[in-house]
Amino acid sequence: MLKEQRYRYLIQSYKNKIYSYSLYMLKDKMDADDVTQEVMIRIWNNMDKFNLFAAKTWIMKTTNNLCIDYLRRRTIQIKRENEIDEVFEETFSTKKLNDNPHHLAHTNMMMAKVKCAIEKLPDDLRSIFILYEINGFKYREISKSLDMPINTVKVYLLRARKRLQREFKSYEKDEVI
Repeated sequence: MLKEQRYRYLIQSYKNKIYSYSLYMLKDKMDADDVTQEVMIRIWNNMDKFNLFAAKTWIMKTTNNLCIDYLRRRTIQIKRENEIDEVFEETFSTKKLNDNPHHLAHTNMMMAKVKCAIEKLPDDLRSIFILYEINGFKYREISKSLDMPINTVKVYLLRARKRLQREFKSYEKDEVI
């Protein structure tokens, strides 16, 4: 009974983060579903092997490793357009402007540009950027999850931000509004 309660708690707490991270990494809804399901199975099978307080790190490390496995198994990269998931939308949309169609169109266009720019980042930079900026992980959590030094996490995050800045440098707000 206690195992089931712990499992339910973990699933409720992390299922959206697992799925959104998988979706960003794999860019394919079906693969993201598969990874999410596999992580949930591994959580159940390993409930007694990890500390509940360290579960977040273990779960995201497992998710990252499964995503990398899926990416390695792919022989042909096919670019697919994915709908912007709820986490991305909640993070970047401005809800108070949604009544104005002009602002709504501008917000949707910008979200699509940002999403596209994030997808263009190399896998190592993208995974750290998503964990930090979108999922709200701390440096230490990312370091443990991805099994890399904390300074490497900081450097990769800085590189990801700089690439995104270069991508949007030519964008002028006055042209759109």
